[in-house]
Amino acid sequence: MHQQKKAYVYGLSAVLVWSTVATAFKISLAHLTPAQLVLYASLASTASLLGILLYQRRLSSLLPAIRQHWRRSLLLGTVNPLVYYLLLFKAYALLPAQEAQAINYTWALTMTLLSVPLLKHKLSLNDAGAAVICYLGVLVIGTHGQLFSLHFSSLAGVGYALASTLLWATYWVLNARDQREPILGLALNFLLSLPLSLLFCAITGELHAVAWQGLAGAAYVGALEMGFTFVLWLSAMKLTNSTARIANLIFLSPLLSLGLIHFIVGEQILPSTLLGLALILGGLLLQKLPRLRLGRQHRPVAISQQCVNPQPDPSKNV
Repeated sequence: MHQQKKAYVYGLSAVLVWSTVATAFKISLAHLTPAQLVLYASLASTASLLGILLYQRRLSSLLPAIRQHWRRSLLLGTVNPLVYYLLLFKAYALLPAQEAQAINYTWALTMTLLSVPLLKHKLSLNDAGAAVICYLGVLVIGTHGQLFSLHFSSLAGVGYALASTLLWATYWVLNARDQREPILGLALNFLLSLPLSLLFCAITGELHAVAWQGLAGAAYVGALEMGFTFVLWLSAMKLTNSTARIANLIFLSPLLSLGLIHFIVGEQILPSTLLGLALILGGLLLQKLPRLRLGRQHRPVAISQQCVNPQPDPSKNV
């Protein structure tokens, strides 16, 4: 029972941090371009993850792991954090935070759909119904409830948001077979992505002095959202006697996030956002009901655990 209480503390702490990230993204992007935020947040995240390895007395394993896994780490690091967060931050730059964060919750469904062509899984009736409900929610959010007008507040922003969920889902479907230890693997991804982020900013002329507020926001996003919170979530998953109970805590995040977006960012939360988010979360919950299969379906444990967690965080390795 003591371990279960600790699992809840760690899990709730992670959820509280993740509830702040939409607000942190929006505030940081007032001072940084998306590419700059990727670069400085990646620096902070790398430092955070290396610090964790140092605390665990495992820093000496970094160099042998680089020699053994540099190709995989470079490939995965290019996808996440570089390209994924670049797309996500572009979506946040173009859309209100409430819209971008709600659309981002569809990544778990996208991963389920991608597992059909990539992992040869069978699509269930639950998955098909969840897809219709979730993407109806995206349509409600993107059009502010004007479904038949198809007038989006920012079509490019919605496109970036959906593209980020596609990339993130692809990343974790491929990552399901990754044999590296999770914290070490993530540290390698971020470390090897840094030169690419630096090169991208240099090519696009974005290597110049920036406001301290932007750097502070990037440090928060990188160290907490991309780094330390991963360890909290991983610890919760290891301590709990019910993975589902801890994973379900993530459904507290969107409402907490909307509250912070309203009171800190100053956005008026639209009824269409609430309705669309309700549809998205309803679709995700539908996936968790006893499955009605269209055919035999075999899902690796890693994928099934990842699908119950719709928040974009590094814990999908659990």
